[in-house]
Amino acid sequence: MINEAHARPFRVLGLQQIALGALNKERLKTLWVDLLGLQLKGHFESASENVAEDICQLGVGATQVELDLMQPLDPEKKPHVHLPPLNHIGLWVDDLPLCVKWLSEQGMRFAPGGVRQGAAGFDVCFIHPKGNEEFPMSGEGVLIELVQAPEEVILAFSRVLDASGTEAL
Repeated sequence: MINEAHARPFRVLGLQQIALGALNKERLKTLWVDLLGLQLKGHFESASENVAEDICQLGVGATQVELDLMQPLDPEKKPHVHLPPLNHIGLWVDDLPLCVKWLSEQGMRFAPGGVRQGAAGFDVCFIHPKGNEEFPMSGEGVLIELVQAPEEVILAFSRVLDASGTEAL
């Protein structure tokens, strides 16, 4: 069913983002920006994704992690970006199209929308949190965003991994 790990044609490089949701993101912003000191670096709004979000940054350079603080534009509409409060995690991958193709061949279910440009400008695709009969593999209850890493991120993680002698995630 699942190919050997060494046959995987892509690498998960590291954590790209964590997305947190609430009915009102102001309390999240108070915690993460005002109290914990993360840098607010942008805003994103999408009616089709039912989201208004503040994009924060933790760390610097190619290994920085994005923290998205989200609230629904309409709490009655889907998707419910505030449920659960830990909405999704994002992982850098070195070859998103190859990753999606290979995971699909393994029976992975993806959320509707396919590969598309995400809020931060990178190509993204979401692994569905629940499998179904046609695609039994899933995020096992977690929405996982796969994010195409830009070349500088790929090189930075490759240097770290090569120096440590370990494999990517």
